[in-house]
Amino acid sequence: ALRGPAAAASSSSSSSSSGGGGSGSGSVAAAMERAVVRCVPSEPKLSLQFVLPDGSAKHMQRDQEEPLGRALARIATNAAKGHAKAAKKSKKARAEGGAAAEPAAVPAVRLFSRDGEAVGEEVPNAAAWQDGAVLHIGEARYRVERNPPALTELRLPRSLLAGFPVCPKVSAEFAAPQHCLFRWFREQRPAAEAAGGGGAWVEAAAAAERVFTPSNALVGLRLKLRCTPGDGAQRYGPPREVESSGPVEAGPGACTFDARHLYTGKVCGGGRLRAVSYNILADVYAQTEFSRTVLYPYCAPYALELDYRQNLLQKELAGYSADLVCLQEVDKSVFADSLAPALDAFGLEGLFKIKEKQHEGLATFYRRDKLSLLSRHDIAFSEALLSDPLHEELRARLAAYPLVQEKVLQRSSVLQVSVLQSATDPSRKICVANTHLYWHPKGGNIRLIQIAIALSHIKHIACDLYPSIPIIFCGDFNSTPSSGTYSFINSGSIAEDHEDWVSNGEEERCNMPLSHPFKLQSACGEPAYTNYVGGFHGCLDYIFIDKNALEVEQVIPLPSHEEVTTHQALPSVSHPSDHIALICDLKWK
Repeated sequence: ALRGPAAAASSSSSSSSSGGGGSGSGSVAAAMERAVVRCVPSEPKLSLQFVLPDGSAKHMQRDQEEPLGRALARIATNAAKGHAKAAKKSKKARAEGGAAAEPAAVPAVRLFSRDGEAVGEEVPNAAAWQDGAVLHIGEARYRVERNPPALTELRLPRSLLAGFPVCPKVSAEFAAPQHCLFRWFREQRPAAEAAGGGGAWVEAAAAAERVFTPSNALVGLRLKLRCTPGDGAQRYGPPREVESSGPVEAGPGACTFDARHLYTGKVCGGGRLRAVSYNILADVYAQTEFSRTVLYPYCAPYALELDYRQNLLQKELAGYSADLVCLQEVDKSVFADSLAPALDAFGLEGLFKIKEKQHEGLATFYRRDKLSLLSRHDIAFSEALLSDPLHEELRARLAAYPLVQEKVLQRSSVLQVSVLQSATDPSRKICVANTHLYWHPKGGNIRLIQIAIALSHIKHIACDLYPSIPIIFCGDFNSTPSSGTYSFINSGSIAEDHEDWVSNGEEERCNMPLSHPFKLQSACGEPAYTNYVGGFHGCLDYIFIDKNALEVEQVIPLPSHEEVTTHQALPSVSHPSDHIALICDLKWK
């Protein structure tokens, strides 16, 4: 593979690359062709790609355990066939009065190690084809590149808005996105005006960054990205290019989160963590006829489309410079294709937990240079209640209320729990929980059972597995500050005669006292609302923190009521969800 960024930038588009080494290469080193070998321990075969002297491209699959001699014999056979074809052409040319043809011959095929030793024909392929070895096919020389960096996927978002970051999806083998080289181009003029439908491309950004934010001047023009895969060890593979499917469009102007970004321009310092909790409105719920006509009739249809909302979400989340981001209602495909690649570019690592029988779930992101993942302990409430010995007592109590028990078991809600460790101080560990409780307004009793399961599970992790580590519990709890669920989390107990035990009428009554050992507080207090739609507004989302170990340094102000209601309610052209993100800076006590 190519060495060094300059080499990658200048010569990576050509099929042959520079590089010497190996026996008998002498002055031909500079003109050596490439033989690209892909050899992965988990696969039985290795692949070998090169171009024969007659110009024909070869792609061979050979068993990794096969002796090298058999692979070389196959290469010789292929080369001889190529010679024969060339001789035929030459004979035809001679018949037409051309020069005499060279007689066809089977070329000698040998492999030499990087230090010039001939590799024994009995050596297995997997051991023989090493990086830097030199393959001889007759007079031709090929430098072996073993597992060079290669792009497996390069994609641009479908919707591009001026003023909003464009985050490509980059998947690579033997390479990492942070080590790849990026060059952004724009059309010189719109394709419609250019002769033949496609205009010339000019460099769009002086700095070669992975994320590009188009300016208003680029509205109407398409973008192109050239990416050269790199592995961080100064090895670069062949570049790939991708063009945007449509032009850059005008952005919506001011968004509800712009003023909040004034508080979150920088990542907070050591000993501090910025946490975000946000229900981002799953596409599976935003794109239904019911959503468009009943839930959000005030929202422009284009602003409910996923591609549009993704632009806003990526800019909003990137601008919070958070260390921990807990998201709810994350579509599986949105996590994989959009959020994970975008937030990865801003230094965040993502974890996903899908809901049972659903297409959406929970995502937790953490800042890579401040935190590392120690372990994951995700559960589905229904499954945990049925089978985990931790919940035996609760199971026994619930058995007296079969209707309620059945309803809890039918729910698809999950709990995501990640234990993280500080990168600078390994003695500092933290248990980060994320959930989205049952939504129904009359489901207070179900939510109480769900939160009891959650807190028992968290207790097992933060008291038994990692004794006395602090907890942060984020989520959409679908519970207002006056609810039993909020009171239970906050106070540590709930009485068996609390009114929420009969939230759905007498036949679904279930009375039981509950308690948990944590001292938790809502870090962002009790805002007037975190969810604002046409028919409802209220506080449903919280970041609960361990009072004994953590304290709140600052709460980032929520958007003003005027901003929230500019377009009547949420979501809107300037806000991507029906919920509002909660953001706070925490410090260890």
